[in-house]
Amino acid sequence: MLRKAIGLSLAAAIACFLIYAAFKAASAQLAVKEKQIVFVPKTIEQNYEFWQTMKQGVFAAAQEYGAEVRVVGADSEFNIEGQIRLLEQEIAMGPQAIVLAAADYELLVPVAGQIVKSGIKLVTVDSGLSGNLSSSFIATNNVAAGEKAGKLMNQWFGPGDTVAIISFVKGSATAMEREEGVRNSLKEAGISVIDTYYCYGSVERSYEIAASILENHPHVRGIVGLNEISTVGAGKAIQELQAADRVKLVGFDNSMEEIAFLEEGILQATVVQKPFNMGYLAVKTAVQAIDGEQVSALIDTGSEVITKANMYTKENQKLLFPFVEK
Repeated sequence: MLRKAIGLSLAAAIACFLIYAAFKAASAQLAVKEKQIVFVPKTIEQNYEFWQTMKQGVFAAAQEYGAEVRVVGADSEFNIEGQIRLLEQEIAMGPQAIVLAAADYELLVPVAGQIVKSGIKLVTVDSGLSGNLSSSFIATNNVAAGEKAGKLMNQWFGPGDTVAIISFVKGSATAMEREEGVRNSLKEAGISVIDTYYCYGSVERSYEIAASILENHPHVRGIVGLNEISTVGAGKAIQELQAADRVKLVGFDNSMEEIAFLEEGILQATVVQKPFNMGYLAVKTAVQAIDGEQVSALIDTGSEVITKANMYTKENQKLLFPFVEK
């Protein structure tokens, strides 16, 4: 009889333990679901190494901080209407937070207001929005980064010299701030800018713009590409027209084509951001905002100038060759 009672007590204890374990597991699962985050880059096009690297940072933070992250995005960086439609759909689905790289500084403001009004935490990354609607903005200080690019031109040229700027899309905060920084530095040195051209996410268009500049404006001494696509297109034109001896090229980002242009002397320098850090900190900050913690309104992830002379240092190799999942 005693043995039977002990057996029943043991069985009851085991059952209680299993119920408790199941409750804990369910609670843990619920906690993860409570941190549902949507990451909306400017584009989900696979050819942009910048966004692929940022995505790695996003998922690294998601795993560390117990968040469930979905990635949605438009087919190109200049499909502003497409990004707005996606955000409207996500508002209806009701995630806890949205991490957004805004395709336009002004046009995304109304839908961003809807996000905040609906109670969804909004964190912006890489490209900001007018009106300070987001809980936090994680990005490169793009004015400062543009000033770095301009100061490189100042090392080679001076008053009376002329350069051109190839940007990527009108209305993007990132593009506007980088251009502002470039122009600030060039103005200090008395260097003039013939114009700012837009390639709208097309290497081919950037190539055509640069080729036209080289052929029709022989007095132009330098070209500044404000992102990966504009830089690569300009590099291809300089390479094909054998103009590296008369035109200096400074760019942004660190695609494999840009690294090859650095090694060949076609690209003199590139300003490299830290997209992995951006993605990681954006999700970490979103989790903190969901949990009701105070978050920083602005987080500067920094940038570095990479040249052929310093590209082989250990720290710069980490920036040039981040892990990118294709």
